[in-house]
Amino acid sequence: MDNQIKEAIVLAGGLGTRLQSEIGEFPKSLAPVNGKPFLHYLLSKLKASGIETVILSVGYKHELIVAEIGDSYLGMKILYAIEKEPQGTGGGIKLALEKTKAPVLFVCNGDTFFDINLKELADYHFENHATCTLALKKLSNVDRYGSIELDPDGKITKFTEKKFRDEAIINGGVYCINHGILIHYPVNTPFSFETNYLEKNPTAKKIYGKVFDAYFMDIGVPEDYQKFQKDMQS
Repeated sequence: MDNQIKEAIVLAGGLGTRLQSEIGEFPKSLAPVNGKPFLHYLLSKLKASGIETVILSVGYKHELIVAEIGDSYLGMKILYAIEKEPQGTGGGIKLALEKTKAPVLFVCNGDTFFDINLKELADYHFENHATCTLALKKLSNVDRYGSIELDPDGKITKFTEKKFRDEAIINGGVYCINHGILIHYPVNTPFSFETNYLEKNPTAKKIYGKVFDAYFMDIGVPEDYQKFQKDMQS
């Protein structure tokens, strides 16, 4: 099978509640970073990785995102899966999957920049005949994220809850997924991709993880949003 993936879903429906002191009532994915929306950096990364079509899963103030990004960006075709009511991460992916027939595609969180080699993630996904493969990051002094355990073959065996750890392997918010993984979940029914899909019987579902030593930033809190702006200047 050709491992070249041409389509990606970006979850861009976040309200950015914790960032309101910085960005006002804008969608989090439009948070300005050195004169450009955060989404620009994410879309630039996808473009550089050979992506041709992006489905933006949007909800809160989606008309601002549509106005900013349009139906073509950096030469990529842009489609929109618009939530009438908040759907959660799982519902947002499910809605976006209705817009594509691609057998395998990437999914990215719209508030996280993880500068991994997407081709490596795809190759690993196909190698293991996985249904879903997570890009993982090893962090020190972690309390904002849950932790992930892997078996020696890279299959995810356990997700553990947020608590302080000296070192943890975390979900980096970039996935390679097979199109049919959410077939048993109804459309327009809110659910969490992390809690309702990933964390329930990950071994049985053939969910794998690959650790990447790459730049990672989740802009969900003001100090990390400010740090991302400085990092992108350099």
